[in-house]
Amino acid sequence: MIALLRGAVHERRADSVVLLTPGGVGYQLFCSGTTLAALPPAGDEVTLRCHLSVREDAMTLFGFGSEPERDLFHLLLSVQAVGPKLALAVLSSGPPDDVATSIARGDAKRLQQVPGVGKRTAERIVSELQEKLSGHASLGATGTGAAARTAVAVTAVDEARDGLLGLGLAPDEVEALLAVAHGDTAAAIIADALRRSRR
Repeated sequence: MIALLRGAVHERRADSVVLLTPGGVGYQLFCSGTTLAALPPAGDEVTLRCHLSVREDAMTLFGFGSEPERDLFHLLLSVQAVGPKLALAVLSSGPPDDVATSIARGDAKRLQQVPGVGKRTAERIVSELQEKLSGHASLGATGTGAAARTAVAVTAVDEARDGLLGLGLAPDEVEALLAVAHGDTAAAIIADALRRSRR
């Protein structure tokens, strides 16, 4: 089992990154938009947690920027009809703590905004994971835990999301920017996201 990889960012793609390890081997890891947006520039080193998916016709590596993100990925895979690609799409909708908190609160409507997640799948994710995430220490998705955002902060992020979409940015780009942007208000988050988008 490959649990961790450290290497230089060799190539960034729309849905994955190629890491060149010290031994000269390049590994392609499929990642969420959240992890991809946080990657350093090409040539810089990074450490990613990994999940190796083995099928009869292929072995696929998935990379995660944090342990909570990988934990949530594994929980999503435990839901019927949720495969690795759909799990990554859910993770691309925001930081792991935000996604976990939404599920713990039973917010199926937010999950339906994820490409590929219909009403039935969203409700299934909530029904199967809500109780697990309510007590999941590493993700802090208790709704009152220190790692969970306050209702005010979540509202600011939601308003910022609407604002960025209104400016014509693609949904995937918006979610990737919101994953790394900071600010106490929607306006501050939008301003920081726009600065990052110009880099």
